[in-house]
Amino acid sequence: MKLINAKTWRQVLMTAVTLTVVCGTSAAQELFTADTDYFLDSPDADKYAVIMTGPSVGTENVAMFRQWSFSLHDILARDYGYSSDTITLLMEQGDGSSTGNERIDGPCDRTGIEAGLSALKQRVKPGDQITLYLIGHGTGADEEAKFNIAGPDITGIEFARLLDQFEQQDIAIINTTSASYGFSASLSDEGRVVISSTRSPSEKYDPIFSRYFIEALDGRKGDRDKNNRVSMLEAFNYAKASVAQWYEDQGRLAAEHAGIDDNGDALFSLDPTLGEADGRLAEIAYFDVLELDTEGLSPQAIAFKAQMQELERSVFILRGRKADFLEADYWRQMEELLVELARTTGKFNELR
Repeated sequence: MKLINAKTWRQVLMTAVTLTVVCGTSAAQELFTADTDYFLDSPDADKYAVIMTGPSVGTENVAMFRQWSFSLHDILARDYGYSSDTITLLMEQGDGSSTGNERIDGPCDRTGIEAGLSALKQRVKPGDQITLYLIGHGTGADEEAKFNIAGPDITGIEFARLLDQFEQQDIAIINTTSASYGFSASLSDEGRVVISSTRSPSEKYDPIFSRYFIEALDGRKGDRDKNNRVSMLEAFNYAKASVAQWYEDQGRLAAEHAGIDDNGDALFSLDPTLGEADGRLAEIAYFDVLELDTEGLSPQAIAFKAQMQELERSVFILRGRKADFLEADYWRQMEELLVELARTTGKFNELR
C-alpha cells in the first residue's frame, strides 16, 4: 500500500479537527439516508443566484440597498464561479438599459419576478442549485407577511407558489428584509435552506444582517473550517455574530435576531448547534461551484478534487448524526472517512 506523506496527513488532520470540532467511503455512506442527496456537489450541476432588491425611501437606504446588491453580484462572479449568465439581478423599476447599469436584468415587481423565475426554469437541470437573496423591506405577519416590491407587494405564500416549479432543484433563500420571519416561514420545505434576518414581525427596523452576510462571502471571511469554501451555515453564523457585535459596540439593544430553518418544519433556530434540529443541511450547502479554481488541472485532478469535497461532506453528515451511532461505531466510520480523505488529498496533491 502506498504510504501517505506527513505533509498530507498534517493537512488532512488539521482540516479534520476543524470539521469535527467547529462545525466517502461506501461503508459510511450506507448509513446516510436519502435526505443527504440535497446540495450535492456534482460535476454536472450548475449553481444560480437570483438577487431581488425592493424599493426604498430616502437617499441613504436606496444607496445602501444598491451597494449591497451590486457587491453581492460582483463577489459571486469574482470569487464563487458565477457569471452574468447565472446571476439574475432584479432591482427597482427597470433593467440595465433604463438605469445605466448592465448588471440589472429587470425590475423587482411581480412581472419581473415571475418572468425572471420563468426564464430560469427553462435553463436549470435536475440537481442544480438556486440561491435567492431578498434585500429591502418586509411587512406583516403569518399569511399577510410580504416582501415590499415595486407595485403590489408579494406575500410569502404567493412567493412559495412561484418556487414550486423548482421541485427538482436545491433551493436556498436568504431573506434579509425587515420583518422577514413570517415571509420566510412560508418558504420552509423539506430539503430547503431558509435564512431569515429577523425572528418576529415586531423586528421591523431595517436589519444590517445583509451587510455582514455579504461580508462573510467577501474574501471567504466566513470560512471557519478553513477548507477554502463558505457554507450557508458558516455565512449565517458569521453574519449573526457580527450583527450582535455591532449592536454591542453601539451600546444598543439588538433589534434583529437571525434564524435558520433547513429541516422543513418552519421553526427557525437562532443558534444552530450539533444538538439543534437545524443547521445540518446548511452545513453542506456551499456557495461556490465545483469547477472553481480548476484552471490548469487535469480531468483526473478535478475528479480527485470533487471526491475530496464529497468526503468532506460525508464527514459533516456523519458528525451531525453522531447521536445515531454507538461511540465505537461512530469513530470507526469517522476514521474510515478521514483515511480515505487523506489518500485522496495525497493523490490530488501529486497531480497539481
